[in-house]
Amino acid sequence: MHVTLRQLKVFKAVAEYLNYTQAARNLHLTQPAVSMQVKQLEASAGLPLFEQTGKKIQLTEAGREVYQYARTIFQTFEEMEEVLSSLKGLDTGHLDIAVASTVNYFAPRLLAAFSRQFPGIDLRLDVSNRQRLMGLLQNNETDIVLMGRPPEDIDLEYEPFMDNPLVVIAPPGHPMQDQKKIPTKRLADEVFIMREAGSGTRLAMERYFAKQSIVISTGMQMTRNEAIKQAVRAGMGLGVVSSHTIELELETGRLVILDIEDFPIQRHWYMVYRKNKRLSPAAKAFHDFVMSEAQRIKREPV
Repeated sequence: MHVTLRQLKVFKAVAEYLNYTQAARNLHLTQPAVSMQVKQLEASAGLPLFEQTGKKIQLTEAGREVYQYARTIFQTFEEMEEVLSSLKGLDTGHLDIAVASTVNYFAPRLLAAFSRQFPGIDLRLDVSNRQRLMGLLQNNETDIVLMGRPPEDIDLEYEPFMDNPLVVIAPPGHPMQDQKKIPTKRLADEVFIMREAGSGTRLAMERYFAKQSIVISTGMQMTRNEAIKQAVRAGMGLGVVSSHTIELELETGRLVILDIEDFPIQRHWYMVYRKNKRLSPAAKAFHDFVMSEAQRIKREPV
């Protein structure tokens, strides 16, 4: 099988856009030139790599396999370039970071501090929910993920880098606002605004109440912390959120934390990447920076 890097590069672009025109535009080639490279690769493979479904194209099973190998090949080239750059003493490279939506409340400060120390590294940030983060890890599509409890069904390396306490929030004036050491069982009388199924916060919350043998009443389900905070402020129920997400609301008196026994639920934020993944110099620099500086940066005033 004779395959050229040019053919793989063109095929990879078409596979990612699933559109010959957009791939051609991105590669600064004509559409016929792109089509020709794909046809030559298909001829060499002896199998079709794309199939037409109406006006759209999709990868065939063979195409999906070739795409995974193409991604690995070009990732290896990028790693080689970054390693060689680091050996030359160049402060360069690029880094793909994906973070849970809750992490994004402090991630910009963390990334800004990292960029000041390593100005030559190009950072790309993807803020996603837990389900998408798991997909990125499963497919090795990002360098490092910052998230809550890592999934157990994927081979991963992970290290805790910061505490993530979960607290019960209520609107100002709630009957329990000034009470101390409120028994956890009292929460069975309240309605809770929930995160979507599968979110890290919701999983931790459900594990905690199940362990306490408490059945809670659930109201609306929200996909973002901001929506939960707004619903709690409106008196629609209580919420369980990371204390990192409510600094502003506490300072302005828009929300209060209830003093519930056994709260906060102590969790951690983790730095996560695929097991046996070779971190590029840029990723290694970010890893070491986060492990040494995250706690200090979090404590700095906004």
